[in-house]
Amino acid sequence: MSALWQLPAQDLARHIAHKEVSCVEVIDAHLQRIHDINPQVNAIVKVLHDEAREAARAADKLVASGAPLGPLHGVPFTVKENIDMAGQPTTWGVVPLAHAVAPFDAPVVERMRAAGAIPIGRTNLPDMALRVHTDSSLHGLTLNPWHPARTAGGSSGGEAVALATGMSALGLGNDIGGSLRSPASACGIASIRPSTGRVPDAGLIPMEDRLLAVQLMNVQGPMARTVGDVRATLRVLMGAHPRDPLAIDVPFSGPSASKPIRVAVLASPPGGPTDPAIQQAVRRSADALANAGYDVVEASPPRYEEAAACWAQLLLGDFALALPQLLPMMGQDARTFLDRACASVPAFPDAAALSALLVQRDGIARAWSQFLADTPLLLSPTWTQLPFEVGFDVATPAGTSAITELMRPLVPANLMGLPSACVPAGMDQDSGLPIGVLLTGARFREDLCLDAAEVVERQSGLSTPMTPITTIKPRA
Repeated sequence: MSALWQLPAQDLARHIAHKEVSCVEVIDAHLQRIHDINPQVNAIVKVLHDEAREAARAADKLVASGAPLGPLHGVPFTVKENIDMAGQPTTWGVVPLAHAVAPFDAPVVERMRAAGAIPIGRTNLPDMALRVHTDSSLHGLTLNPWHPARTAGGSSGGEAVALATGMSALGLGNDIGGSLRSPASACGIASIRPSTGRVPDAGLIPMEDRLLAVQLMNVQGPMARTVGDVRATLRVLMGAHPRDPLAIDVPFSGPSASKPIRVAVLASPPGGPTDPAIQQAVRRSADALANAGYDVVEASPPRYEEAAACWAQLLLGDFALALPQLLPMMGQDARTFLDRACASVPAFPDAAALSALLVQRDGIARAWSQFLADTPLLLSPTWTQLPFEVGFDVATPAGTSAITELMRPLVPANLMGLPSACVPAGMDQDSGLPIGVLLTGARFREDLCLDAAEVVERQSGLSTPMTPITTIKPRA
């Protein structure tokens, strides 16, 4: 057997259920891995050492009793520090919330515990989760384990790094503009942005009532090293919950799709250039899908650039109204990024402008729905450029603008509430950085997205967990 910290979550759960290994042994192996690795990358900002060992001892007693076990019994998981955990601060990565302790768990944490999983740590994020690079004014910078001079992505960057390096088996993050998928791509792991309403989204800190853009476009979701573990965790998290009036019960698998399933390939999305290495990764993934029996065609969904622009207007136009409350809590770099982003997209001037934007969103969503009825999956890059150098996003106004351009494949799913899975598709040979691709589908067809992602995963050749690379090799 491999070292316990190297095993996928479902393998750990199976070994525990078969009494081949104890929960305490699994937790201790991951705690030791955190001790050995985290100082190099700063992904986990609080280790729940005593709580995790106590929970593991209780979990072992349950195994010994012969009682039924949850699907993730004894498996360690980490939680992004903007998700409420009972008795722990929900800091959002900022100093003013460093001691804002949540009285009870968010629904996703509650469901992970009910499935038998054991929280082992809290992970880093950028200030208020409003940057595509994980550098917190409270906790500092999280390093990409593949290349320390490049970003680990954001905002769930701490989660992605913890998973990629074997410090955690599963992770919880969230996504309003790619925050589950950007760091997954940058760090070589898998994730999915579930359909809006699939997984309950609720929290108390900094406030319980959500902005309009958050209601419409934010989701909670799973991260893991394998697509199979993402799927298993999503099944645990999904379903209606009284704290989220928009969450509903929907079967995980939809009606059988007509075979062969058609996949639209968009190697270079409209709206800007795409790095050739990323285009190649998308095309390799398309070949893998074709070889697996999918009907692969070159096509772009309608109104693609308009969807990205509509997302930016809805998100930033809404958040601009909250800037007087947000900016004083944030560090200088985070303020710079948010200020510049919002300056390019003004706040809604009146109710008529907001109404017109929502009408536009409805039309775009209808056009995509009709497209996905005939072509159920879209294969695209996650980012159109490789992970950028640390600090690039705030060094100049042009750098800030470039971030919106490179992340454009992510945001249509947020605008329309669609499922979108990120899966490693290979590596850039020059930089040594992983490259992830997206499989996006119709609402509540996570099953189709993940099925296709598993095909891509099998051909990617990327192996995690890995040990951080602390020195950068010069180019030949």
